[in-house]
Amino acid sequence: MKNGLAGKHIAEQASPLLDPGMSNQKKRKRRRWIEPRGSISLQLYLALSVISFVLMLAGWSALTYTGVIDPLFLPSPSRIIQSGFKLFTEFHFIGDILATVLRVFEGFILALILGVILGLLIGTFKVVEAFFEPMISFIRYMPVSAFIPLFILWIGVGDSEKVLVIFFGSIFSIILMVAVEVGTVRSELLEASFTLGSTPFGVLRSVILPASMPGIMEIARLVLGWAWTYIVVAELVASSSGIGHVIIESQRMLRTSNIIFGILTIGILGLITDLVLKLIIRKMFPWSYGR
Repeated sequence: MKNGLAGKHIAEQASPLLDPGMSNQKKRKRRRWIEPRGSISLQLYLALSVISFVLMLAGWSALTYTGVIDPLFLPSPSRIIQSGFKLFTEFHFIGDILATVLRVFEGFILALILGVILGLLIGTFKVVEAFFEPMISFIRYMPVSAFIPLFILWIGVGDSEKVLVIFFGSIFSIILMVAVEVGTVRSELLEASFTLGSTPFGVLRSVILPASMPGIMEIARLVLGWAWTYIVVAELVASSSGIGHVIIESQRMLRTSNIIFGILTIGILGLITDLVLKLIIRKMFPWSYGR
């Protein structure tokens, strides 16, 4: 009996030596999380994501509940929650959220439609690139906030001005990024399509557009995040509704907790739209996700 147990123990210790490939595979699996572009489990991914938020909340709580920072400059998390509850129950904050969301998506969708069309043409036809690309690159470096006084002068202080800020801040980046994405389509695909008798616009419709769609959707996800920052700039000036309006009104009354709650609300809305788009991209283009 003892001899049998001893033999089993020896066999277990010797198994990695007998199969070095299995041992290397286990070591590689343990070290995969530090490899460039190495995959990790979903559980580890979610755990690390939660930990990052927990650490931020813990640091915030340590600074505020201990009195290290004056509540006027940084209220505690519980104070923020109380202010948010008051905004929803007494100041109809849900209406401001809906106003902001509507403005963001109106300007962004319009910019996305026109930007994708023009970006496809610029990335496909050199004559279109020569005409539009230098001018677009020039305008792209102009700050959106500098145009707000002009927009107010041209079209007033209504919702159209806010939508125009979103549109103007998004479209030029979309155009150039889509053009770059189109340029990555393999030339072999274009040559094969021409060999089969396709016209230039037929190649654009049947080859270039389908091949570029995963990248275009990723561009849309990225630029939508920028659009959420532009709306705050638009609503800080001459606005009577929206999250930006709540932030600027709270600043005048020194209600720091309302300001931070408004900022956190924009962050949550942006995170939700980002996750939704990421899920849509993964479902539509599973072969290209994470390329």
